[in-house]
Amino acid sequence: MPVLFLGHGSPMNAILDNVYRRSWQALGCRFDGQATGGHFPVPQLIICVSAHWLTHGWAITGMAKPRTIHDFGGFPQELFNQQYPAPGSPEASLDIASQLGIAVDHDQWGLDHGAWSVLKPMFPEANIPVVQLSLNWDAPPAAHYEFGKKLGYLRDLGVLIVGSGQLVHNLRLMDRSASSLLPVDSWAQEFDDFVAGHIAAGSLDQLANFQELGQVAKLAHPTYEHYLPLLYAAGASDERDTPESFNTEIIAKNMALRSIIWKVT
Repeated sequence: MPVLFLGHGSPMNAILDNVYRRSWQALGCRFDGQATGGHFPVPQLIICVSAHWLTHGWAITGMAKPRTIHDFGGFPQELFNQQYPAPGSPEASLDIASQLGIAVDHDQWGLDHGAWSVLKPMFPEANIPVVQLSLNWDAPPAAHYEFGKKLGYLRDLGVLIVGSGQLVHNLRLMDRSASSLLPVDSWAQEFDDFVAGHIAAGSLDQLANFQELGQVAKLAHPTYEHYLPLLYAAGASDERDTPESFNTEIIAKNMALRSIIWKVT
């Protein structure tokens, strides 16, 4: 299976007919069982690492019917009406938890918008089991990358690993006007270039050193939970993979939603 990092952006991307939702729909169409020419097997299971589930230690959802979590406010009722009734996989969750030495959450979480907002356009029939992996907020960035490496074995078992976050996430400094002619903030471009450069060079372990960018990193991520899912996806990739980036345009002056798929060629 390939590995994905998706910049999910606003929850509204789940229902708007825009470039992001269309790109997720197109990506989902590539999972058609052909496994050739840029097409992939249908996943047996999806494990999603979302920026929106922070815990002490790692945990994985283990319920049979994970609820759709609307963890946002101030949006139209249509967005709150959205449901993604994909089944869970208690058996798979217990096995993964045992392999990785992590906790199983049977009733506290579900699928938050970092997960369902991208998975619903990709797999609208909601017939593939989905489990969600939490972010261990007590762990340093390098530990998240190393944990991603531990997930890599799942790819050969038909598991699609999806990291859902955002490459630059500073809601206070983004420009919400509708203009498409806004200049890009230099710090946002520098951070995006840092990530793109290491991905192209295959120096993925260096992605965990983003804080060495100093003020640029602080501007890109005042808190860095939206960056961490990238480290899991990068860690789960390996030397067989070729990366492919999409949604690379920076909008609203500094909103970078670069997404990457690592695929065996």
